[in-house]
This record gives sequence, structure tokens and C-alpha cells, in this order.
Amino acid sequence: MQSCLSAVTLALMSVTVAGSPARAADPVPVTEMTAHYGFNGRSSSILDESGNGHTLRVIAVQGGRVRPVAHGPGSAIAFPAKCTRPVCPHVVLQSVDSTDLDPGTRDLAFGADVLLAPGQTSQGQNVLQKGYSTTGSQYKLQIDGAAGHPSCVLVGTRRSTIRVARSSVTAADGRWHRLRCQRTGTVLEVYVDDVARGRTTVPAGLSVSNGLPLSIGAKGAYRDNDQFNGILDNVWVRISR
Repeated sequence: MQSCLSAVTLALMSVTVAGSPARAADPVPVTEMTAHYGFNGRSSSILDESGNGHTLRVIAVQGGRVRPVAHGPGSAIAFPAKCTRPVCPHVVLQSVDSTDLDPGTRDLAFGADVLLAPGQTSQGQNVLQKGYSTTGSQYKLQIDGAAGHPSCVLVGTRRSTIRVARSSVTAADGRWHRLRCQRTGTVLEVYVDDVARGRTTVPAGLSVSNGLPLSIGAKGAYRDNDQFNGILDNVWVRISR
């Protein structure tokens, strides 16, 4: 299994450079893995490898299905290909409703390893989301438009303003990319392959708390569900303590 992106706890370190006084490194906020999916099983449910029990159900309609594909020493999961017919296959991986995955105003990071071909892009494809922009609150990682630029979204409980950090580079080129959304205080950033590619500011009091399922690969198994049409691996969520 490919190792997932993670934010780790770092101790303060002393550094001496060319005889200058040692300087303590800035501390990194303590975070813990809240959910992680490596897709190495072969069942109708997908286990949360963080140990926190956020098992995913596979919900499919109109012949939609997901299938395992080889990725590194393990496997990834492929979603239905792009479809322009009036009736298309739809599938989403979804947890049960859980407040454990609501960060409130705390720092938050989430992401996935993504492979999407240039010919498989659409107006918008959801990689990971919890909640909806019009009801309650939301955090989301998506791939936007024909150009396939990743973006990160936050919507708070008090106002439905959609805050978006959009990447300046594409992730839809037929190669694996590691995507990460990260909220630190009042900054929301999108990373592509560990490089920050876009950012926006968010209010310090913006709170995401909705008790709704975590959805992967789409926002639901229905028409106009922003279906993801590529391959995913190592989907994860981390919330600061």
C-alpha cells in the first residue's frame, strides 16, 4: 500500500548553522488520523484503516460499480468511466453519519492519491466531501472543469459562503498525483504532490459541523452526483486535537 500523506507531530529541534546560535523550530500542531482508506480489501464494505471504525458502504445505482486495480504493492479503487448518456452508472463510497469527522473550527487536513486521464474530466468531480454547501456546512476536495484543476472547499455552519482554494496546475494528465487540502487557522491551501498550488483565507470562526456521512467518489449515488471518473488510493482525513 502506498503510504498516505500525513501531518506528524514534531518535537522542538535545535539547529546550528555556520556558528550561529541554535534556533528552535516552530512547533507543528498535533494532529491525529481520523480516517484512512487504502482499498486493499475485496469486500462490499471498505474498512477504515485508522482504527476509528468509519467503515464505508458501496452505494451504486444504474449498474455503477467500483473495482480494485493494482497500485504499488497493494491496490487502488477505480470508479465508473465518464458517461454522457441520459442514464449513467453512479456509485459512491459512504460512511455512516458521524460527528467524529466534524472538525468544527479546528485545523483540518484531508486528501487522496488520484489518477485521472485528460479525457475523463467533467464540469466537476468530487473526490472527498462531508456535508453540503447548501445545508449545514462542508469540507470537500474536488477536481474542476475540463482542465482538471483540484480545489479545496470549506463552508461554515453560519453562512453559506463557499471558500475555495483552487490549484494553478492540473491533476488530470493520466499520472498519479497526491492531493491535499489543509486548513491552518485562517488559511485554506491546496497541495499537489506536496507543493502548495493555491490558497484562500477563511474566517477564524468558520465551523464545519454537520453529522453527515463522509462521501468518497461522488456526493451521492444519484443523477448529477459529481461522479469521480478516475482511480483513488489512500484517502484520508486528519483533524487537530
